[in-house]
Amino acid sequence: MKYIQPQVFSNSYTCPHCGAIAKQDWWWRKWSGDQTAHPKENNPLRVGSCQHCNKRTLWVDDKMYYPDTGNAPFPNPEMPESVLKLYMEASSISSKSPRGAAALLRLSIQILCQELGEPGKNINTDVGNLVKKGLPAIVQQSLDIVRVTGNDAVHPGQIDTDNPETVSQLFDLVNIIVEYMIALPKKVSGIYNSLPADKVKGINDRDGK
Repeated sequence: MKYIQPQVFSNSYTCPHCGAIAKQDWWWRKWSGDQTAHPKENNPLRVGSCQHCNKRTLWVDDKMYYPDTGNAPFPNPEMPESVLKLYMEASSISSKSPRGAAALLRLSIQILCQELGEPGKNINTDVGNLVKKGLPAIVQQSLDIVRVTGNDAVHPGQIDTDNPETVSQLFDLVNIIVEYMIALPKKVSGIYNSLPADKVKGINDRDGK
């Protein structure tokens, strides 16, 4: 699913309310409540309105304050509940405390690895094992890049960053792991199970040779 991160005054992005990539209408005001036509950059209170669902986002300068999960991609629908709770908590504080969000996302990756049958004690080891089970190696490489970008002094498997862009990459990584290790196998299994019995037998006979 394509995701366009919300940015103030953007013509369109993924709406944090409805999840659609939709055109946004904007109005803005000064702290006094007066509205001026130009320049809009001098008016710190900004409101975007989604043309798809008609719900609004509230911004102060360049930061979205409502809804408080607006700067994070929508979680993959197949995300386990234990991981989803941490993901949504990280979403709610990502704009206020990127470092806190990063810590929660690190924990969510750790728990996700446990959900996928790994010990959950060392992210590097766990993700390495998931690569052997089908997770693209680039995900492991991306995790290493995120870790080093955050703080190259931390130990392998640890993540410590207050960089909003790095935190955004962590949100993406959680969703990617869920997609490859849970959602995609589930889709493929559904397709396989919907095949006619004679087709399945033919596949099994071929694989048994």
